[in-house]
Amino acid sequence: MSETASTRALQGRHHRPSVTTAPGLLPSLDPLLREWVPRQRWFAGKGRPVTGFDLVSAAELLPVDGILDGVAAPGLLHLLVRARQPGPPARTPEDDDCYQLLLGVHGTLPPRLAHALIGRPDGGPLSGRTVYDALLDPRLCTLLLERLRVPGQLGALRFTVESDTAIASGLTARPLTTEQSNTSVVFGDAYILKVFRRASPGLNPDLELPLALARAKCSRVPPPVAWFESDAAGPVTAAEGPRHHAAEPITLGVLTPFLDGAADGWQLALNALSVRADFTGSARALGHATAEVHTALAETLPTTELRRTHLELIAAGMAERLDAAARAVPALRPYRTRLRTAFHALTTLGRDGRTFAAQRIHGDLHLGQTLRSAGEGRWSVIDFEGEPARPLAERRDVQPAVRDVAAMLRSFDYAARSGPGGGDAWSLEWARRARTAFCRGYAEAGGLDPDSVPELMRAYETDKAVYEVLYEARHRPDWLPIPMAAVRRLAGPDPRLGTDPQLTTDPHVGAGPDPYAEADPEEGDPSFPTYAPPEDRT
Repeated sequence: MSETASTRALQGRHHRPSVTTAPGLLPSLDPLLREWVPRQRWFAGKGRPVTGFDLVSAAELLPVDGILDGVAAPGLLHLLVRARQPGPPARTPEDDDCYQLLLGVHGTLPPRLAHALIGRPDGGPLSGRTVYDALLDPRLCTLLLERLRVPGQLGALRFTVESDTAIASGLTARPLTTEQSNTSVVFGDAYILKVFRRASPGLNPDLELPLALARAKCSRVPPPVAWFESDAAGPVTAAEGPRHHAAEPITLGVLTPFLDGAADGWQLALNALSVRADFTGSARALGHATAEVHTALAETLPTTELRRTHLELIAAGMAERLDAAARAVPALRPYRTRLRTAFHALTTLGRDGRTFAAQRIHGDLHLGQTLRSAGEGRWSVIDFEGEPARPLAERRDVQPAVRDVAAMLRSFDYAARSGPGGGDAWSLEWARRARTAFCRGYAEAGGLDPDSVPELMRAYETDKAVYEVLYEARHRPDWLPIPMAAVRRLAGPDPRLGTDPQLTTDPHVGAGPDPYAEADPEEGDPSFPTYAPPEDRT
């Protein structure tokens, strides 16, 4: 039986009232979720206890007592829940983060899904059944794809398919386990579904921007083919900026083409570092791709000019983030005064009458958000959600395009310091050359030359490094030395101590040819006989 037929068969037996309307559903799940949700990589409230959950919406995508081919079949529930966590006295329930849960329900969990276990409710409508993370179950993921193939409404959920798009059926699902803030599932070699775990009211940029780029005929970004949203009423979280109500649906997931055989830029960079190969040709081509995306966004979506007031607000926000990070990470405190000079330079430019163009941007650009095809070696850019920790309204605001450039420069530095060389002189010179080549390619393809706005670049690179320090301190303490090295460099030498020796590198260190470079007479021969780019799937 096909998955489409299976879905109809399961839904055809769905004549009883849904368990989502039965009393006691969330109370029975609450103790299980309080134990399970905080352990997940996508949980944003780490460091504060979860005291309970509030139900925003619930839908039964597949009945929990379904029968398929005479055998009990797993059910599939969709929940939006707010996690109650302590906060400031003025905090209200609407300030709590909202999370999207897709729960499988089965009498007995097969051993192959033991890693997906959430628990067994002691009471309520699911009493005696096993509840687990449905996005780790390939069978339920395949059935979810079948639901995405058909536009329509199910309770508060709305499913949309891009016009003139036919989504293949019967594809084998392969959940990915490498993401942090979201969950993705690959279907065959055709599609990838990104499910947003933290639900925010308003159009998610990871749907909005790729749709706009697709309609602008920008081929650097995979176009959405289907998505699903929620019309759940009421504000979901005040952390997302001004109050958003039911007039703004919540983007829950986006289905896009899967770039089979493509390798992500982060892995390509680490592979080049492992064999001490140059990366300037690849970096320059990536700069071209980034500029093309920025140009298309500027031509398709609104732009503006940032003047004195805007620059002062940007600088104030950067300074506030620095202060908050320094309170949480004591290692930042000795550098705070010197880092602030980068933000003060922005306000000075504004007072001097300088203006900068602002537009929609990627918002979280780094090597891991890029893919290079195995055949023609063409770069694509993915994951336009922006930094998930920032409010959605901020992620959807116009910003200087060089913010993306600064973020990519930080990524080259990350690769050099976390790669096999561990940040030795050769690796740091590799990063310097890659950074220079990326900026060169970006300017060649029509982007603003980063060298023409050094104050803006330093401010955004400093802001990014501060964000990285806070992130690593919370999630990967062993990686904290990487952004702290950037902090020392960006802060400059302490005038009381002289030059910091960690700020210098050997200017004479060279690098071998770039194995990923496209042929370019100015870059030389791109061949590298002992190494070829891997055909890793992402």
